[in-house]
Amino acid sequence: MIKDKIIISGTGCALADFLYNGITFESPDFKRYLSKKTGDGGLSPGKLVFTEELEKFTEKPYKEILKEITGDRCPDTFNVGGPSLVSMIHVSQLLEDQNFEVKYFGITGQDKTGDDILEIVENTPLNITNYLRTGKKASPSTDVFSDPVFDNGHGERTFVNNIGAAWEYFPEQLTAGFFDSHIVCFGGTALVPKIHENLTSLLRKAKDNGCITVVNTVFDFKNEKNNPGQPWPLVDDFDSYGLIDLLIMDCEEAIKISGKSKISNAASYFSFTRVSSFIITNGAKDIISWSNGKFFKKEGMMNMPVSKKITEELASGSLKKGDTTGCGDNFAGGVIASVAYQLKNQDKGKLDFIEALSWGIASGGFCCFQIGGTYLENFPGEKREAVRTIQREYLNQIHL
Repeated sequence: MIKDKIIISGTGCALADFLYNGITFESPDFKRYLSKKTGDGGLSPGKLVFTEELEKFTEKPYKEILKEITGDRCPDTFNVGGPSLVSMIHVSQLLEDQNFEVKYFGITGQDKTGDDILEIVENTPLNITNYLRTGKKASPSTDVFSDPVFDNGHGERTFVNNIGAAWEYFPEQLTAGFFDSHIVCFGGTALVPKIHENLTSLLRKAKDNGCITVVNTVFDFKNEKNNPGQPWPLVDDFDSYGLIDLLIMDCEEAIKISGKSKISNAASYFSFTRVSSFIITNGAKDIISWSNGKFFKKEGMMNMPVSKKITEELASGSLKKGDTTGCGDNFAGGVIASVAYQLKNQDKGKLDFIEALSWGIASGGFCCFQIGGTYLENFPGEKREAVRTIQREYLNQIHL
């Protein structure tokens, strides 16, 4: 239970998303660049590839590839992206209240893309005092190709990423203010190489300062490329998972990090680590979660459905359909916001896991009706009320 203002700080992947909607993954212009084997640098639905790796795979400049795939059209939308920045923006919107403060620690470039990122973020409640700028490299960015009819209408995205200035963000740039927080969140650190390589020591420092720790992952193309078929390194060893209070992954990330072949085996693997709790999302399929009782109340392996109402509305077309970009990041933000809110009245070990999951599921569902992960509110509290409506309907769905 925390009576003081709760401080939530996040670091990790933050970038510009250039969104191209309506790209058909079955088209000849897309299929000619598809990956032939894991980690070869080709495109793959649902996965991320680095610009330089795609250029090596195709032996073409990326500008030519982009022109062919998109038909030389401009992006449909420019938006703020990244598992850390998007989730922290969402947390700040759900917790826009004097009892909470949400901060982002990261880096962007001294270029127009960096200007555009900051212009958007400045219109949210997120504190970006520690969002640094550098003139040496371009702002991190991702071209997002979205096929809304892929996977039987559930939609999917493919990402081409330029790490850029994120190469220049180091652990020592996380100031004391980051570790003076009640909750610290590491989001998509695989796209911020020096933070990812030092994740265990940063988690240990956070725990030494009494912080609650949350890690939400991203596809680790760098390690997939360097060591194909091998487990992705996240923390230094099996016991270091005990430094994480909540670990959030999608299905593929959980399989790759654990080194298992099936989601059920991956979930079993993480339940035998010392991690306090974990969540594995799986697109439109059930979410798997587990808690050992140290952070949330103890829960065995749970399978939670996605929102039936959201699924039905997407299928019917009754509401404007966006794409799935940022749904996972908003899911993570919804869970984190619920954790912070619950800590006002409950101690660790007594937090309601299903309540937190319901806010994550509602947040991810809300994101399906917009293009990109970042939603700019027309007035404070607008997004919170919209997500709350979905969350209440979801609790009715699961009869709680």
